Amino acid sequence: MTQIVNIVTGVAILIFLYAAWSDFRSWKIPNGAILALLVLYCLSAVAGLLATGDTGAALFSSNGIGGDVGAGLLLFALGVGLWAFGLFGAGDAKLLLPIGLFIGWHGMLPFAVFLLIGGILALLALRLPMPLQLAHISVFMRIEEIRATRKIPYGVIMVIAALPVLALAA
Repeated sequence: MTQIVNIVTGVAILIFLYAAWSDFRSWKIPNGAILALLVLYCLSAVAGLLATGDTGAALFSSNGIGGDVGAGLLLFALGVGLWAFGLFGAGDAKLLLPIGLFIGWHGMLPFAVFLLIGGILALLALRLPMPLQLAHISVFMRIEEIRATRKIPYGVIMVIAALPVLALAA
């Protein structure tokens, strides 16, 4: 059963990367990616329930599904609040739900630390001047567009912060 969970986590990482790339490219996070991540988490949760002997602990402990759902709902509520104030896009708010589900309750603190570091690095990338040698590369051209519009693709920062937490949990 742990192989199934590892495969599901690997596929989820690929979908997270796709969502981040889509957000970077077009400031849009596809709903299909969010739904696929939710389905993958459900598959992982069912596999975890089947593998455990103590269903109550698997459902209601902070290490189990209860902690994962609590983390997902807390991050989603935070994202919806930021969206309501116009600080986040709706896709960014929706992306926080599967991130919370996959990192779980015990991954919240490392996620917050990595999110802070990622936010600082993104701020530096958008504030520091671009070296002329890199100005013709498409990624750096996109960063210049983001700098000009002042619309930050937060999904990229959130996914980059979630990846090390997922790696530490594995």
